[in-house]
Amino acid sequence: MSFVKEFREFAIKGNVVDLAVGVIIGAAFGKIVDSVVKDLMLPIVGRVVGGLDFSNYFIALADPPKGYTGPMTYEALTKAGVPLFAYGNFITVAINFVILAFIIFWMVKAINKLKREAPPPAPVAPPEDIVLLREIRDALKKS
Repeated sequence: MSFVKEFREFAIKGNVVDLAVGVIIGAAFGKIVDSVVKDLMLPIVGRVVGGLDFSNYFIALADPPKGYTGPMTYEALTKAGVPLFAYGNFITVAINFVILAFIIFWMVKAINKLKREAPPPAPVAPPEDIVLLREIRDALKKS
């Protein structure tokens, strides 16, 4: 019975729950960033560099099956079972990573800026006997 109790304590710990929430939010955030990159950034980058579509940059490592008449695109050839060296997808993922890292950098920077440093604690007033001794000392210095 101690194993079940031990597991329950582990599963209910704040760190495990926090990690689970972080993973779920991270997955959702990843989808948002994926859409930003794929639907917003890559078309602009493609337009700037001459209408390039990185996803269709690949090298076929084998010929398509006999009788294949479909388009010679990454998606179609992958569905047809042709092994591809898809360096265009790698470029897309690398751009995705750089944009994600940039966004996270700015988020952390903004969060750190919002965090206010706790003011230093107020100095503790010295005890009465110390105050009295200091007054006596100061009075003796004057005389």
